Amino acid sequence: MRIDVVTIFPELIRPYLATSLLGKAIAAGTLTVEVHDLRDHGLGNHRSVDDAPYGGGAGMVLRPEPIFAAVEPLRTEDSYVILLSPRGTVFRHAVATRLAARGHIILICGRYEGVDERVAEALCDEEISIGDFVLAGGELGALVVIEALSRLLPGVLGNAGSLETESHAAGLLEYPQYTRPAEFRGHSVPEVLLSGDHAQVDEWRRERSEELTRRRRPDLID
Repeated sequence: MRIDVVTIFPELIRPYLATSLLGKAIAAGTLTVEVHDLRDHGLGNHRSVDDAPYGGGAGMVLRPEPIFAAVEPLRTEDSYVILLSPRGTVFRHAVATRLAARGHIILICGRYEGVDERVAEALCDEEISIGDFVLAGGELGALVVIEALSRLLPGVLGNAGSLETESHAAGLLEYPQYTRPAEFRGHSVPEVLLSGDHAQVDEWRRERSEELTRRRRPDLID
């Protein structure tokens, strides 16, 4: 998979790409991520990328010309262009699974008051939001998408089986996890996990997953 990120703050993206499993996946060639500075396509001597909104209002809006100039050379017939936006499709596990099947994704990071609507209409295939809140820009959203997609690629996780039991993978929240010591400050590990009976352990984990999901995320049960 290849992911291209277009942003006015590439320094926010690049350091994270070198860390942990994500950094290893990039180093191994399983995933390629390129970060592009939108100001390289800015207008005039000051490389301007924004302007005041038509109709008045607070803040500045990212202009369409620099974004089109940055994205169009990257785009091919197989590319899927995404604008990170608070009004977009909420990013969930099912969305991550759908996007992970694509070979090339281009992520556009919005900033300021927003992005000229012609970018969404004529350049992007989809708008995605990482939640019902507003951030200063789309950089954190882009990193969330990259991290989630990378974990779904073959060979990235040391144990691919862990994907099957993670929260949301099977429609439920993940069951509680425990490790050593068996007792800590008066809190003990459930006996069933120490029993060695794998059938009972599986049953306990399934029940705890359902219980947690009903209590914390009943919308998933519905």
